[in-house]
Amino acid sequence: MPALSQLSPEALSELRAGLRQEYEALKGQGLKLDMTRGKPAPEQLDLATEMLALPGNRDTTADDGTDARNYGNLQGLTETRALFAPVLGAPPEQIVVANNSSLALMHDVLVYALLKGVPGGDKPWSKQEPIAILCPVPGYDRHFALCEGYGIRMIPVPMTGAGPDMDVVEKAVADPAVKGIWCVPQYSNPSGETYSDETVRRLAAMKAAAPDFRILWDNAYAVHHLSDERPSLANVIEACAEAGNPDRPIVFASTSKVTIAGAGLAMLASSAANIRWYLAQAGRRSIGPDKLNQLRHVRFLKDAAGIAAHMEKHRALIGPKFDAVETAFAARLEGYEVARWSRPLGGYFITLDVADGTATKVVALAAEAGIALTPAGATHPYGKDPDDRTLRIAPTFPKLEAVRKAAEAVALCTLLAAVEAKLDA
Repeated sequence: MPALSQLSPEALSELRAGLRQEYEALKGQGLKLDMTRGKPAPEQLDLATEMLALPGNRDTTADDGTDARNYGNLQGLTETRALFAPVLGAPPEQIVVANNSSLALMHDVLVYALLKGVPGGDKPWSKQEPIAILCPVPGYDRHFALCEGYGIRMIPVPMTGAGPDMDVVEKAVADPAVKGIWCVPQYSNPSGETYSDETVRRLAAMKAAAPDFRILWDNAYAVHHLSDERPSLANVIEACAEAGNPDRPIVFASTSKVTIAGAGLAMLASSAANIRWYLAQAGRRSIGPDKLNQLRHVRFLKDAAGIAAHMEKHRALIGPKFDAVETAFAARLEGYEVARWSRPLGGYFITLDVADGTATKVVALAAEAGIALTPAGATHPYGKDPDDRTLRIAPTFPKLEAVRKAAEAVALCTLLAAVEAKLDA
């Protein structure tokens, strides 16, 4: 099929008429499909049903004799920290295991930095000139919401396919007001890319004007593979220590998309100094996490091999959904040169870049046809995509047939919006 730019006005009008007819038929189907958030499907949650019977009525004692039913142990059980040490890339003594939400950990770290400052800084972030955080785009809307909610200026940094554009990052951190950078380093949300070794090295070694600069390393998809081809992510904690910046990274992860989303574990790993700092602040708001849930996870997952085997079951459930989106997009959109989409090796999202200036219209057309998509602009700070181009597709939660129907519908809306924009130009 010819590229849209090669079609005559008459051919475009004819194509539009056919697409409009298809679209009216689509609306007549009465669909109600939700592709807005990257949630595990019920079948994925079922994979961890056995956990509901763990650790058992009499199995409440940790390896070191701790009674998991009681208060205390703010840092988390030793065996739980050891279980996730390979995932986080840190020794157990440099890990904190908390309750279910890694977003809550990110929130607390940000608020503690604002109110109390961090190691290496001479005052709280809130007592300094208006600060900024670098935000790779497309990126995670909840990172942006945290910054916006606390009045932190966001500076967009383009992604390159190997992580954020480091030339832009290195130039930006020459400003002492720039205090950090958000990163989803493996299977990035939503682009799916994994940071290259060179990107990690430059992040670790770059000269930042702010001595209290932090890399907020949200490694949410560290074990969420969709392919046998598995990119290797360099260890940011080791890289920063080797570069003489041991306190720079704070690593976050969770089991929200591993075991039970609402009853998982959240984790934080960093330098010894940062761990001491975090525990000193956290000790004022909690006497300790749910250690029975920590035991539950240890009993269920057991070790690194157990985690890997469990995640293969997830892959078997959601891999076909990603394949269905790829098939639908390729069948309808390839050749017209009106859209590009990612083909991720892992994670939870597909990025769809539509014709410039049409993302908002695609979302509106899809909504009118009964398909809910994440709002256009959600992948950028303040909800403003300057090109009105990037959409995040979340295929994990609906049933496979629903994903297929939704992807076909989104592809139709994408092409229709592009044709109409071309005719209106």
